[in-house]
Amino acid sequence: MLAEVKKKLSDEVEQLNRELTVTLPEALKKALANGDLRENGDYHAALERQGFVQARLSHLRSRLSKLSQIDISKIPADGVGLGSKVVVEDAATGKREAYEVVLPDAMNFDDPSQISVASPLGRSMVEKKVGDTVDVQLPGGVRKLKILELVTFHQLNAE
Repeated sequence: MLAEVKKKLSDEVEQLNRELTVTLPEALKKALANGDLRENGDYHAALERQGFVQARLSHLRSRLSKLSQIDISKIPADGVGLGSKVVVEDAATGKREAYEVVLPDAMNFDDPSQISVASPLGRSMVEKKVGDTVDVQLPGGVRKLKILELVTFHQLNAE
């Protein structure tokens, strides 16, 4: 999972570096050839995009640095943590829900079973074990969830 996230971020860094060093200088050169810079929309758009790309690159490099510092040995071996798959039951409705705890950068927003380890639900479950009840403070109120099943990151990677 970590390798996939690093690859995804590295690919984006590579793409943005190319845009910053090749595409944007060409766009700026063309815009400069049009003359008056005060009312040159192409020039201002290229400058704005250049600022965005530089900020995004800085953010991605910071995320990659933090990802490199993740110590896999600190991920709980017997409780919920990064990379865990967990099945919970809502105490109020009795409904079962399955989740995979992922890094925010690895989330697929089209997959409702993925939750970020940094989300309120993810944070409340960290280090909890099968049988534990978790109180999750959400904008709509407090949810009580009982952990029914758990497969940890270490168990998934041992298979």
